[in-house]
Amino acid sequence: MTSHPSSRNPSLNFYDVIVLGAGAAGLMCASVAGQRGRSVLLLEQARQPAEKIRISGGGRCNFTNLHTSPANFLSDNPRFCTSALSGYTQRDFMALVDSYNIAHHEKTKGQLFCDGSSRQIVDMLLAECRKANAQLRVGIRISAVSKSEGGFVVVTDQSEFRGRSLVIATGGPSIPKMGSSGFGYKIAEQFGLKIVPPRAALVPLTFDAALLAQFGDLSGVSVDAVVSCGKTSFDEALLFTHRGLSGPAILQISSYWREGHDIVIDMAPRIDVLATLKKLRHDHPRQEMATALVDILPKRLARKIADATSDPERIADFSDKLLMKVAADVKQWRVKPNGTEGYRTAEVTLGGVDTSGLSSKTFEAKSVAGLYFIGEVVDVTGHLGGFNFQWAWSSGYAAGRHL
Repeated sequence: MTSHPSSRNPSLNFYDVIVLGAGAAGLMCASVAGQRGRSVLLLEQARQPAEKIRISGGGRCNFTNLHTSPANFLSDNPRFCTSALSGYTQRDFMALVDSYNIAHHEKTKGQLFCDGSSRQIVDMLLAECRKANAQLRVGIRISAVSKSEGGFVVVTDQSEFRGRSLVIATGGPSIPKMGSSGFGYKIAEQFGLKIVPPRAALVPLTFDAALLAQFGDLSGVSVDAVVSCGKTSFDEALLFTHRGLSGPAILQISSYWREGHDIVIDMAPRIDVLATLKKLRHDHPRQEMATALVDILPKRLARKIADATSDPERIADFSDKLLMKVAADVKQWRVKPNGTEGYRTAEVTLGGVDTSGLSSKTFEAKSVAGLYFIGEVVDVTGHLGGFNFQWAWSSGYAAGRHL
């Protein structure tokens, strides 16, 4: 595709490509398209680009995962992500990071973090956009988007911009304080694309008043756990909070949990609790159950579970049946959350633009030539641990290569 002759004249406000949203996916797409000779305009409503990158990973940005594969993503069409992920892999993004001499390390489970600051990733992406002569405008309000004969018209509070292609990289409604919203869904619906109902994902789970009365005083207690919902389970840390449960294992399972369902928690995944308690009953019969459980669990949690059995106190007085009950409380705690903390604390949004209306190779809308959707706005959501950033890089690259 060749540039429109007027696209090099900024006074006419015409570009080959207009990208809405200067987050991870938008910046990647703009730099790739620009480096292919396209004139690119990036429009961002926030005062700074890439705010989600800046705050991610505790300020160190978990920018990808060594083990990224389609199995790490949820979508109504699980195969949709395959093409993009293979077209631009985690190794490709690592090579870009290395080319900027950004030091990084693997934390756990393949998660890669900057040694320094997440700002390094933001600066790298902005440098890539500058190399590509992509123009960035921040603090801009978009009031209307429409199709024109030569492409698209974007009306803003600063000016009216025209582009041959339009890329929607506006993300989902998660973390609204970062300026995110459901704006991209409105554009999709305006052009006749379907939306898979969005909801908060990678989000803490909340308890009702009765459960909070029972467990709220455990706030701050953390354990390594296996948390299951149906056939899906995650083996990571769990944290009790004053609202319910959080920690990586809970954030992961929240993407699979639905209202009204139970989750099952093993709070001592590498321990045969029943065998341990039987041995303690034999070796230390005078020990109290709360003391016995401290070898397995944090002190406050051990006391809570011991108290739940009321009497007896000494482990010698526990029958096999009672020991089995205590072991089950530790290994198979079945609990029904009453909800999530919602978009306010959700790291990502599940659902989004239905992939059935998009090309998996180019991310162009099948029914609207020149209209693209990339990143979190699309119905593809990764697990916790750098996978959602990799989706941003991969989908942004795929669209940028075809614009």
